[in-house]
Amino acid sequence: MTAPGRRSSTFTRLLRHGFTDPSAAERLLAGEELTEVRSDPVLLEALGATADPDLALGGLVRLLEAQPDPGARRGLLDTLIAAKPLRDRLLGVLGASAALGDHLARHPHDWQALVTYEPQDLHPGVTEFERGLAGADDPVSLRVAYRRCLLSIAARDVCGTTDVAETAAELADLATATLRAALALARAAAPDDAALCRLAVVAMGKCGGHELNYVSDVDVIFVGEAVEGADEDKALRAATRLASHLMRICSETTVEGSIWPVDANLRPEGRNGPLVRTLSSHVAYYQRWAKTWEFQALLKARPVAGDPELGAAYLAALQPLVWQAAERENFVADVQKMRRRVVENIPVSEVDRELKLGPGGLRDVEFAVQLLQLVHGRTDASLRSATTLKALQALADGGYVGRADAVQLDEAYRFLRTMEHRIQLYRLRRTHLVPEDEADQRRLGRSLGLRTDPVAGLNREWKRHASVVRRLHEKLFYRPLLDAVAQLASGEARLSAVAARERLVALGYADPASALRHLEALASGVTRKAAIQRTLLPVLLGWFADSADPDAGLLNFRKVSDALGKTPWYLRLLRDEGAAAENLARVLSAGRLAPDLLMRAPEAVALLGDGDGRSGSGLEPRERPPLEQEILATVRRAAGAEQAVTGVRGVRRRELFRTAAGDIVSSYGTETQPAEADQGALVDRVGAAVSDLTAATLAGTLRAVVREGWGDDLPTRFAIIGMGRFGGHELGYGSDADVIFVHEPREGVEEREASEAANRVVAEMRRLLQLPSADPPLLIDADLRPEGKSGPLVRTLKSYAAYYRRWSLVWEAQALLRAEPVAGDEELGRRFVELIDPLRYPADGLGDDAVREIRRLKARMESERMPRGADPKLHTKLGPGGLSDVEWTVQLLQMRHGSTRPGLRTTRTRAALAAAREAGLIEAEHAGTLDEAWVLATRVRNAVMLVRGRAGDTFPSEPRELAAVGRYLGYGPGHVGELLDAYRRTTRRARTVVDELFYGA
Repeated sequence: MTAPGRRSSTFTRLLRHGFTDPSAAERLLAGEELTEVRSDPVLLEALGATADPDLALGGLVRLLEAQPDPGARRGLLDTLIAAKPLRDRLLGVLGASAALGDHLARHPHDWQALVTYEPQDLHPGVTEFERGLAGADDPVSLRVAYRRCLLSIAARDVCGTTDVAETAAELADLATATLRAALALARAAAPDDAALCRLAVVAMGKCGGHELNYVSDVDVIFVGEAVEGADEDKALRAATRLASHLMRICSETTVEGSIWPVDANLRPEGRNGPLVRTLSSHVAYYQRWAKTWEFQALLKARPVAGDPELGAAYLAALQPLVWQAAERENFVADVQKMRRRVVENIPVSEVDRELKLGPGGLRDVEFAVQLLQLVHGRTDASLRSATTLKALQALADGGYVGRADAVQLDEAYRFLRTMEHRIQLYRLRRTHLVPEDEADQRRLGRSLGLRTDPVAGLNREWKRHASVVRRLHEKLFYRPLLDAVAQLASGEARLSAVAARERLVALGYADPASALRHLEALASGVTRKAAIQRTLLPVLLGWFADSADPDAGLLNFRKVSDALGKTPWYLRLLRDEGAAAENLARVLSAGRLAPDLLMRAPEAVALLGDGDGRSGSGLEPRERPPLEQEILATVRRAAGAEQAVTGVRGVRRRELFRTAAGDIVSSYGTETQPAEADQGALVDRVGAAVSDLTAATLAGTLRAVVREGWGDDLPTRFAIIGMGRFGGHELGYGSDADVIFVHEPREGVEEREASEAANRVVAEMRRLLQLPSADPPLLIDADLRPEGKSGPLVRTLKSYAAYYRRWSLVWEAQALLRAEPVAGDEELGRRFVELIDPLRYPADGLGDDAVREIRRLKARMESERMPRGADPKLHTKLGPGGLSDVEWTVQLLQMRHGSTRPGLRTTRTRAALAAAREAGLIEAEHAGTLDEAWVLATRVRNAVMLVRGRAGDTFPSEPRELAAVGRYLGYGPGHVGELLDAYRRTTRRARTVVDELFYGA
């Protein structure tokens, strides 16, 4: 016995050899049968060389104990001591895989499968594995034989006899042999079925690509045909029974566990489609119905079992369709969208540990390689490999991927796949999550050859390789475009001009020749500016390609870069602040309005990089007080009214860009921030921002006019009252400013003098705001004043009171529901509101005659103002269920109940609708329907202005513009039809509510 507190020499040696629990190991070694292990330095050293010496020793003890007699134990130990190949392979497996240790304990003779040493250049294939499975005449014995074969694969893997690609290929060959054996068992169990049909098993996914994992679903597709003279329906039913039996043999759990699940969900129509189809049925489906991802999946199709001629015919019929997939509309967008969907479905708690599906994971490399294959494999047959690493090498050899990039990705992919293999090998469970437990990470790190601080080394190497993969779109898809035009370092493989244009077309660029010219202008040369552009452009090209108009995005980026290229902060901002570059790309490719604003004030690019681009101050609309303060300061500094209004327009231009850019980024989302989910909040934010900006602009223009004409002593008090959407804080990008003007002579000033001054103010404001300019116009519309166009532009408060007392019509009272002071004398504005409140919220509500008049006016407006040839169901303002329907319904409720329900006394449509719901004047479901329709119609109007640069109440007819509107509203490429359907559906429901509440139907 070792004295307490003292460590034995064995304990010390075990600690030195990497055992983490040397006390437990010492107790195991104390057994009589392990005397030679304890005393043999070679065996202890071999145990210490394994991934987990404690696990290896425990597995060895169990294997020795399982031997049937002392002679068998003696033979195993003697062979271990004498034969280094067996020692390394057996202990290597026991130290890496608890599951295979369990298998050896249950089948103690299977260690002899590792005795035969295989030289470096000899690797088994399907034939050898079929021999290894021979004699398995039931599912249980097949599982045992399968694990025995797996044991030899794992031994070659952990000892380095095979690399990760060879191991994956051996696993795929073993799966092929297993499928054949399982089909043979199924045929033997149902000879009558076997006699009726021909059945081919086509491997897909990693099995088809000769790159299988230790534990993975084996994806297959079944093709069946009737034998000559047999009825086709009966033959297909027979083939389906055989296929189902094959799947059960491999998938079901027995006392020996399961082999792996056979997954047939990649078949046409997925799990909803028939399990077995004829060849002609397969071809018909792919020709007519298949989606892009299904052709991508066919890249790895490989007949592996069953009727070889039928399998070959399947491949011959469908392979040509694979290489036409890149010609499909929205091809690249579909592939990229599928990749994003995969990432989005990862649980948040697992995304940072997800080795396969997460950002920088294996699937990123595989998707990028497959995308390039589908684009360029149409004309280059050398790219048509089903194996990722072979395809990557072919892409590098052909100049489609830079050689240095290909080498880095090859290394990263091999490292990540090896991690995946070793994680799965431990328990033989299907997982792609990096373990969190330190002991598991230690074993994993040691299995990868990281012996000095294996946990830290593992995490360091994993993150390094993942960061390389994370840039895969830059490295695999976009950078070669620059190599094709920018004449980078010699010796680097480049795309030909034809291949570069081909790739741009696949990305959605309609004018690849112009795109290449832009790239050349931006990235050619040896200047620092060109070098930074070469770093930025690969990422930007991907973001442009994700938009509805990549050409416009790239062209606009060139224009901005030409304008700001010599500004030191511009490229540095884009390079160093990731949000700024992505936000700029989204804004430049989203339509005309925001880029046009930016072209006239390129320095506003700086707004895109402030904060995080969304919640930070950069793209957050400014509050009205500081905004108005800046505008009034601009007016004070100006030499005259025209110069002052020019300065005010400059502030308006910048702030309009800020609002539009924030709207686009929030609506489209970015890689780091998803699109904003609350569409109503987006609409409210834009409406409030544009309304505040318009009010501040009018306040500044008013101050400029008064300052130039009267100093600070205008002979009358003057106020501007916002009406319509302006008064309701609901202005869109292209809205006019509906206003009325009110004044009141100052004490001692005659009314005539005051009136002349007020009219001069209005005329001069309108003149200044209508001076020719490239900025979006700000039109003042005063047609809602008393007597409309026939009445005076400006009245005294007393005149308004007299008019409303004697002549006011019901429509004028309705129009006043949205009246709110926006600029000028605050006290006068407040008194105007006090004057009109009794009109818009009548104490006795509305009489029947007034309600009928409002309904008549509404019906007349619908029939007279609808543009000729317009589709009423898609007209956002006047169409059924559109803005007018919702607003008039809400306003009728306000006029009827506003005098007794204070919550209804608001100029804002959505707030009034919410108040009506809370007051029980409208059912919650009806209120939700109206709100949804109003928000959607407003979003469409905003989108049309952003996309076209001019206002419109209908959806654009030009396809790219319509696609851009759809993108803003959350409908990706190819889904514009769904947008139109959703709009019709939403407004149809709203119109039903309007018919009930407004028309009393």
